[in-house]
Parts: sequence; structure tokens; C-alpha cells
Amino acid sequence: MTQIETETKTETETETLGFQTEVKQLLHLMIHSLYSNKEIFLRELISNAADATDKLRFAALDDNTLYENDSDPVIRIGFDKEANTLTVMDTGIGMDRQEVIEHLGTIAKSGTTEFLQSLTGEQQKDSQLIGKFGVGFYSAFIVAEKVEVITRKAGDDKAQGVHWQSAGEGDFSITTMTKEHRGTEVVLHLKKAEAEFADGFRLRNLVRKYSDHISIPVIMTKEHYGDDADKKEPEDETVNSATALWARPRSEVKNEEYHEFYKHISHDFEDPLSWSHNRVEGKLEYTSLLYIPAKAPFDLWQREASRGLKLYIQRVFIMDEAEQFLPLYLRFIKGVVDSNDLSLNVSREILQKDPIIDSIRAALIKRVLDMLEKMAKKKPEQYTKFWQQFGQVMKEGPAEDFSNKEKIAKLLRFSSSIDDNTGQTHGLADYVERMKEDQKKIYYVVADSHNTAKNSPHLEIFRKKGLEVLLLSDRVDEWLMSHLMDFDGKSLQDVAKGSLDLDEVADEAEKKSQEEQVQEFAGLVERLQGVLSERVENVRVTHRLTDSPACLVVGEQDMGNQMRKLMEAAGQATPAAKPTFEINPTHPLVIKLNDEVDEDRFGDLSEILFDQANLAEGGKLDDPAAYVNRLNKLLLELSA
Repeated sequence: MTQIETETKTETETETLGFQTEVKQLLHLMIHSLYSNKEIFLRELISNAADATDKLRFAALDDNTLYENDSDPVIRIGFDKEANTLTVMDTGIGMDRQEVIEHLGTIAKSGTTEFLQSLTGEQQKDSQLIGKFGVGFYSAFIVAEKVEVITRKAGDDKAQGVHWQSAGEGDFSITTMTKEHRGTEVVLHLKKAEAEFADGFRLRNLVRKYSDHISIPVIMTKEHYGDDADKKEPEDETVNSATALWARPRSEVKNEEYHEFYKHISHDFEDPLSWSHNRVEGKLEYTSLLYIPAKAPFDLWQREASRGLKLYIQRVFIMDEAEQFLPLYLRFIKGVVDSNDLSLNVSREILQKDPIIDSIRAALIKRVLDMLEKMAKKKPEQYTKFWQQFGQVMKEGPAEDFSNKEKIAKLLRFSSSIDDNTGQTHGLADYVERMKEDQKKIYYVVADSHNTAKNSPHLEIFRKKGLEVLLLSDRVDEWLMSHLMDFDGKSLQDVAKGSLDLDEVADEAEKKSQEEQVQEFAGLVERLQGVLSERVENVRVTHRLTDSPACLVVGEQDMGNQMRKLMEAAGQATPAAKPTFEINPTHPLVIKLNDEVDEDRFGDLSEILFDQANLAEGGKLDDPAAYVNRLNKLLLELSA
């Protein structure tokens, strides 16, 4: 049995406060449901203690008195078998009364709403979400019937300590008290069924399993056994390795240790997909340990969410989320960078201007892209999993990182007209390898969905000619292509924009036939132009269609349908640009329209044909009722 000596406390000003509604839901879940992997509570409490110690180190750079004549960081674990309690104590930054109320009574900052919405109902999966959403402290209630937190913020008067306690029901009490030492002490009054966690052997194994990588010593009192055990003096032992994992040689670090360190810094329960551990020496000296997660974090698309690498300088913690080291399109990367070249009093403002940061940033970006390129070449199945999670984020890269545009372009993946696979598995380099001998462009089409892209009338001539077209349906795709003009010397062409030039794959007989059709239907083009003058820029005979009667084409420099919808959804005005209406001279409907002499009927048929072309593009009708009326009128005439 090992105990942590409880300090003498003088308590005053006790008040009882109610938990935030979401906290009540969370606590009920912790107490009654999530018990399939209950041992993770210790990992979370130790991680919190390590974070508190790191924060003290950083704060003490500006004010050394915060150490209060004790600069040695430590995390201590004690237990009492008779009382059935477990205590986790740290010498970190601590909390004042208001911070205790904010952090332990509410979790507005911690993503609790997203946590509750992400629950699946499966205990094993749900328990894995703990920590990832910043609710790790509350995991203590999985094993404890009551939890006490005794804390004092470093630098505060000893009389400003705080005693928080709760049984995990509707409320908690908070009391001002005298606390001699800075830091935080968490006391778990274990449930009867959880007495296994008041055992030294069990606790040591858990520390080594989950927290061996923590660079702060985790100390427990060594237990003695045998007849003279009671006569031996208690002695402390460090349970974990207490060495910064990234500072150790790669050859000495096991995969399991890399996995656990990743879980510590990311609060993710799953193993990472890949990682890169690298030490740079020479003009710059720094160490980096970068991880690619297996799954996207819940806040990936919350652009205001904090993100970045943990920054250490000479192994001293400086910043938890240093976003200056990686661009936004790589915001999913987790890890640590430890520099020997930056000043210990570095601030966010200095980081933004320091040329050393620019050099390290460029090197880290290259390392991440190289890691992904290696994965794509050697482990394509693993890369497919990565792309499913982070592909849309990577598509932001060419616009944000011009200097690495070519490297990013090689990593992009799309669907293709050559198969029915809805997944994005085709790279641009693969496309170039499959290009026909005389083909000079990489063709693609953008639509709101994969099916709309796959069935686009613009693909008809390409299928006939055996030409591959990339199918783009992510919301970011049109924006991506506006910044990715070419690849490997080949220009990229949107098949639904501008006039289509397929002379490179057309024979002389086809060209002659096309010229004749343009002349033959010149009168129809003029009549359609008159009827649709308010809706189209112009009308022309097309040779891109084989099965559909007509299609709409936007100008080469005009905004596509997908981009227009995005801007409108964001409340931005979009420039009005009329499309070009192209007709298929070989289609029976177009031939019948050419022979129509009744001008009213011709007008109705022309409008129907235009609206159908609009719908085929995934567009929205300006006047759906008018379209329905014209169609009904036509159906009645046919049935008469």
C-alpha cells in the first residue's frame, strides 16, 4: 500500500454548483455505459498531469518564481487499499477557483456536443472517443464513485487553494482552502468493483503500457514483500522511462512506443497510419516526429479550430499547437518538433517572422509529402485509406502551396470513366500513362455527385473515342482545378467548358461530316437563338454528343455550376454568365425540331430541350412550374 500524504487543509467558502447539461449527459454515460476499456482513465489523468507540468515550464520562462523554489517536475501516483482510493498528483501549473469551475464544471471548450453526437451505442467504440474530444478527466467516473480535486495555481497565495469534489451526479462542491504546494491532486474514491486499481502491480503495468513515453518522471513508492517488509524504509521509484521519446534514437524505439506516444499527443485511441521520426543536424538542428492519423478528427472542417505541432525548444515545452510549421492543408498531421536554434523566450509573434521557422516549415512539408508519396508507391491500399479520410483536405494544397504544387498533384486521386468504382483511386500520373498516343490533354468533368459526373452527356464522345475522363464530384474540385492548370507537361481540360477540340483524335471523314452538319442545321441554330436569347449566350451544333439531344457549355473562363453553388451557399453574389446551348444534329429529337413548322410548338419544345440539358448537368430550373406545364402539354398532344 502506498499513499500520498494529504496536506493540512483549512477550508472556507464552500458552494455547491450544478453541472452544465452536457456534462450531466457525459457523466451518466461514463458511470453507466463506458466500461469495456475502463483502464484508459489512468492514461488520461497522467496526460493531463503532464500537460499541466509542460504549461508551468512555459510560463516559468517569463517568471521563474512560479517554480516556488522547486523546479523539478514530477507526477506521483499513490493508492490506499484499505480506503480503496487512488491518487494522481502533479507539480504543474495548477488551477485557481475560476479555472476549476470552467474546466471541471463545464466543457463548452472541449467539444462535448460533437462527442455525444459521435456515439455509436457500442461500448468499445464509444470508449475510444474519450480524450479525443477533450473529456478525459471525466473518464475517472468510470471507476470512481466520488472524485476530489485539490489544486493551487502556481504563484497564488497558499490560502487560495481549491478543493473540488463530486459524485458524478447533478452537481459539484467547490471550497477555498490552504494548500502548501502548487499543482493538482486528483483523488479517486474507487467503486467496490474497481478495487483492482488500488494495487501497485496493476498500476505499474498500466503506467508502462500507456504512459512510458511521458518525459516527466511518474513516481510510485516501491513496495517490499516478505517478513521484514514493514521494517524497510519507503523508497521512491520512477515507473516510466521518463525520457522524451523523440529525443531517443529511432533504433531504440519500438513501434508500440510510437503508437502510445501518438495516442498521448492526439488523444486518439487508434494507432496512427504512419509516422516519420527524423533528426536534422548541420546548419539547423531540430528533431521532428510526425504522425498521419488513421481517421480524420471530428473538427477537421472547423477552420477556426486550433491545430498544429507541439513545439519544444531544447526539450522545454513552448507551445501546444504551433500552427506555423505546417500549412492548413496538412492540418491533420500530429506530432512534435524540438529545435535547438530557437530562443526559449519565443512567442507566437516571433514565430511568424523567424526565418528559422520558415526553413523548418519547408523541410517538414517536404517530409510529410515524401512520407505520403512513399506510402502511395509502396502501400497503395494504405494510401487509399488515407485518401478516403483526408483527400478533400489535400485538394486544398495546390492553391495554398504553390512551391509544392507538382508534388501535391502526384498525390491527388480521382474517380475515372474507365471503371464504375465510386472511390477515388486514379492518380494523374496513372492517367498520363494510359493516354492515347496523339492525346495532348488530361480531360475531366466536374459535377455535384459521382453519378451526375459519370452520366454527364459531355462524356459521350469520349466514350466513343475510348478517351478517359476523370470524374470530379467533391465540393472543392472546381476550385482545385482553377489552380492546377497542367501536370507533367499536359494541360487539364474541363470537357464541359468552352469549345471542344478533338481534332487530334478525329479523322478527315469525321471532320468533313461535321462541317456539313453545321451548314445543314444553320437555320435551326438561328431559330433556337431567337427563342432562347434570354437564357443562352449562343447556340451551336455540337460534335461532343452521341446519345443526348443537347447540352449546356459554359465559357472557358466562366464559373462552373459547382463553384457557383458554393459561392451562393456562402452568401456571395455570383457573376451572371449565360451558357452556350449545343445541339446534337444526329439525334431524332433535334431532327424533328428542325422540321417543326408550328412556332408555338417549336418554342415549347426548345424550352423543354434546354431545361432537360440543364437538369442533366445537375442544374436547377429557374421556373419548374413552366417546365412541368410544357411537358404536360406535350404528353397530352402525344396521347390525343
